[in-house]
Amino acid sequence: MKDVTDKSPVPKVPGAKLLLVVSPYYRGVADMMQRGAEAVTEQAEATLDRIFVPGAFEIPAAIAHASKANIYDGFVALGCVVRGETSHYDYVCGESARGLMNLSTFDRLAIGYGILTVENLEQAEVRADPARGDKGGESTKAALAMVAIKRRFAGGLR
Repeated sequence: MKDVTDKSPVPKVPGAKLLLVVSPYYRGVADMMQRGAEAVTEQAEATLDRIFVPGAFEIPAAIAHASKANIYDGFVALGCVVRGETSHYDYVCGESARGLMNLSTFDRLAIGYGILTVENLEQAEVRADPARGDKGGESTKAALAMVAIKRRFAGGLR
């Protein structure tokens, strides 16, 4: 597999507070993605809280609930959906993506999308591993970049 690790710089967003919303359905994959998210958060001089949800489908609802507390600058959605033998995969992937996009556009939330949609667990492990795909770190960079954009257009206010 070619090197697909995100080489973009980590946005510096000092004081930003992120909420990591994790589906640990595939524990090993989720753990690797969390490690990547934690490393990027530290480099960005931001802070990170975590909550866990049953599956990828529940991630958008958890973010919607958490956003009402008005204490987070951004959110990172981490999960994994592995294709199975039924159409369940398509529904979970499509609806979780749609839910996160709606929160981003309609509620103007800064969200990093880190829900892996893969054919098998081996693909997920490669994408999740901070040394290979680092999708946890990459989605955290995206959330931080969106926080920076929000701050720019809000005059630096949360």
